[in-house]
Amino acid sequence: MIRYATIGTAVAALAGCVSVDVDDTNFATNVSHYGGMTVGGVELPFSKAVIVGNTIYLAGEVGIDPETGSIAPGGTGPETTQIFANLERTLNTFDADLSDLVKCTVYLGDMEDYGEMNAAYAAALPDPKPARATVGVSGLAVGAHLEIDCIAVTS
Repeated sequence: MIRYATIGTAVAALAGCVSVDVDDTNFATNVSHYGGMTVGGVELPFSKAVIVGNTIYLAGEVGIDPETGSIAPGGTGPETTQIFANLERTLNTFDADLSDLVKCTVYLGDMEDYGEMNAAYAAALPDPKPARATVGVSGLAVGAHLEIDCIAVTS
């Protein structure tokens, strides 16, 4: 049952909001897509990074060692370390680094590996750490233990 008094209270609270005219020509923002990705000779249907203004949206990374083309051996910890090495390499192409990260999402194939991921994550990133969410998932590409995507903001 909807309580009309509650809706009325919400509407009354919103009545205090202020509407502002904005010159929308100031909001013209360039969007740039970088690096279609290829794994095992297959071109993947997404960009490695998308830049909007001074924000860099980084595609999810799994712990593939670019030297071997395979997942870094040793499980969740080494894969986490490899992911941040890969992300740093991508960020460097935009004159950015891991200190520019503001938000990361970790997709963990087994929540039992949380401690191992967390230790490698803490070691890989400078302080202050970015905001983070960690989500347990069922199944990741190429047999990875985890995948991490991030957002960076540059000055």
